[in-house]
Amino acid sequence: MERILEPELMNDAEQVLAYSNADFEEAHQSIIDNFSQIFPNIEPLHEVLDLGCGSGDVTVRFALRNKECHIDAIDGAEEMLKQAEILISQHSLNDRITLHLQQLPNCTIGNKTYHAIISNSLLHHLHEPQHMWSTIKQFATADTAIYVCDLYRPESKQDAQQLVDRYAGDEPEILRRDFYNSLLAAFTPDEIRIQIITAGLDSLQIDKVSDRHILIYGYLQ
Repeated sequence: MERILEPELMNDAEQVLAYSNADFEEAHQSIIDNFSQIFPNIEPLHEVLDLGCGSGDVTVRFALRNKECHIDAIDGAEEMLKQAEILISQHSLNDRITLHLQQLPNCTIGNKTYHAIISNSLLHHLHEPQHMWSTIKQFATADTAIYVCDLYRPESKQDAQQLVDRYAGDEPEILRRDFYNSLLAAFTPDEIRIQIITAGLDSLQIDKVSDRHILIYGYLQ
């Protein structure tokens, strides 16, 4: 099945609210747990960059797990950042999470590098995936822990619909539609491998961690 693009930004108020209210407890907590398992002894972890933070759930979970870090959280959708701001305030993390309304590849957050760069569910939104990998290279050093989680594309539209029914059967129709479209817009593991080789990031590992999620992680060579 060929990739079918979806909009790069989720900025419709109804769409954002449905996403923010969805139950991502298992999926998002597994992202935090897997990071801790892959990078168990990472030190220091003071400066973290979150690419495509969305409504902030993964960002907040990461900050709560790693209490010494400050996170620069970037997203291009203003409505998403409004939800993220509410969540950050609820957890009293305003002094440790800074939100930036910016869209890849035009990140103007200063000439700095990070101890970790994380991203969840941004890659499949990008019409040009190299924007992800070039941004990572821009802000990473050889000691930066790189951790990208995303969907990967199923073999057929029928398989995509089965995943939607299995994992979002009780969610609002707008969320089911977005999940389906995201699956069709996602990349295959082979496509991602070509992307990171092209970007000179072939030291990164690629693992399927579920029937719909993939991890790209490691350090620059």
